[in-house]
Amino acid sequence: MSQSIEQEFKNLLKEQASYEEAIGLMAWDLRTKAPKRAVDQRSEVIGVLSQKVHEIQTSEKMKEYLDALTDASTDPIVNKAVEEARETYERTVKVPVEEYKAYVTLQSKAESIWAEAKESNDFKGFQPYLEKLVSYNRRFADYWGYDHHKYDALLHNYEPGVTVEVLDQVFPKVRKALTELLEQINQATDQPDPSLLKGHFPKDKQEAFSYEILEHMGYNFEAGRLDETVHPFAIGLNSNDVRVTTKYDEKDFRTAVFGTIHEGGHALYEQNIDPALAFTPLATGTSMGIHESQSLFWENLVARSKPFWQNHYELFKRHAPDRFSSISLEDFYRAVNEVKPSMIRIEADELTYSLHIMIRYELEKALIGGEIEVKDLPGLWNEKMRDYLGVTPQNDSEGILQDIHWSGGDFGYFPSYSLGYMYAAQLHHTMKQEISFNDVIQKGDFKQIQQWLTERIHRFGKMKKPLEIINDVTGEGLNPDYLVSYLTNKYQEIYKL
Repeated sequence: MSQSIEQEFKNLLKEQASYEEAIGLMAWDLRTKAPKRAVDQRSEVIGVLSQKVHEIQTSEKMKEYLDALTDASTDPIVNKAVEEARETYERTVKVPVEEYKAYVTLQSKAESIWAEAKESNDFKGFQPYLEKLVSYNRRFADYWGYDHHKYDALLHNYEPGVTVEVLDQVFPKVRKALTELLEQINQATDQPDPSLLKGHFPKDKQEAFSYEILEHMGYNFEAGRLDETVHPFAIGLNSNDVRVTTKYDEKDFRTAVFGTIHEGGHALYEQNIDPALAFTPLATGTSMGIHESQSLFWENLVARSKPFWQNHYELFKRHAPDRFSSISLEDFYRAVNEVKPSMIRIEADELTYSLHIMIRYELEKALIGGEIEVKDLPGLWNEKMRDYLGVTPQNDSEGILQDIHWSGGDFGYFPSYSLGYMYAAQLHHTMKQEISFNDVIQKGDFKQIQQWLTERIHRFGKMKKPLEIINDVTGEGLNPDYLVSYLTNKYQEIYKL
């Protein structure tokens, strides 16, 4: 094996990663700081750079390196990078480069149009962009190929190994358990008092508390930052530059506090990937489901737990308005864990969150499969919200327009949230057998938790497939029973069922 070929391959991957980092930085800027008039040209620039990435991924040079290096290197990182790059090559080469460039440009513009449409409650203004995005994704699914359902081709982008067949077995089982538990909760006589949490909570105080919590989690501010945006996200430009964003609501601190912790979970994953994977396609999370398992682990299994607030409630009250000083820890804990079907996914409680995801999954699957069209979405969305959650959006801004994902063309992403929650509960079950989970949280020292997650998940980046990680860590494949058990035990206690 020629060392020069291996090094040339690494150099090509580094060039690709450099373009991708520049694209990521521009995307972060568009969502946080860019002036309105910058959108069109910035979108064009992203399109040009994305075309360059596409050209590298599908170049003759890339194919030569892949053919020469397959099963030929003694370096496991090179071998895995070859495997990952080959899969990308074989999928990407099927998409005409000009079509791909036009699609990426459309994505950037559509995100901006979506933000305006959401602000003005104007689905019809966004509809033509969404129709084009759906059309592209249907074509891409055909280019990539699939065995059973067209949507499987898109799922593969976010959760390799998971198909419609798997989801259609797991989701109904979880939905049945959650809706039955929700019915019991709705009939409970001892209900938490969420009014305790309402009232003006200055943004700067929320921000200060969020900074402290991120630091306690182990987020490294020398390798990241916290900014404000319309729809919260975390973005890993590289392991030394992983940025968190949040949204502040001065009438309800939970949006920012739990949203920041959620994105912080994503960020910890990216910050703790093995540096040896830098400048390769392996230097990121292995799947969106595993990524979501990390964010939901921190947001729900840690930050919504009683031990967390037993340690952090005094810190919280130092930042919070004076009225919180008279609220007992028990009343506060029950209030932040109130179960109440809501319109907004990112503000949903733990129990109803997965029902929000299942609504989006069913609509996406039907949309990509051609069973429904974009114009049908607002009505179908409202109908499913009423059927699953018992609430009906009053307008499209709190309904079909609430999420950024479709404006970015991220079809196939939503199931990852619910899968991630199942993974998180399964990991939680295993972790509790190895460390004193509640004691560690109550002491406010999260180092053991962070190290456990880094050692078993974070450091590997994409060296392992998602289901391989779950098997290696927990000793079994995906098992939704752990999520059902966790939610049942927790909320039976809170609601004294």
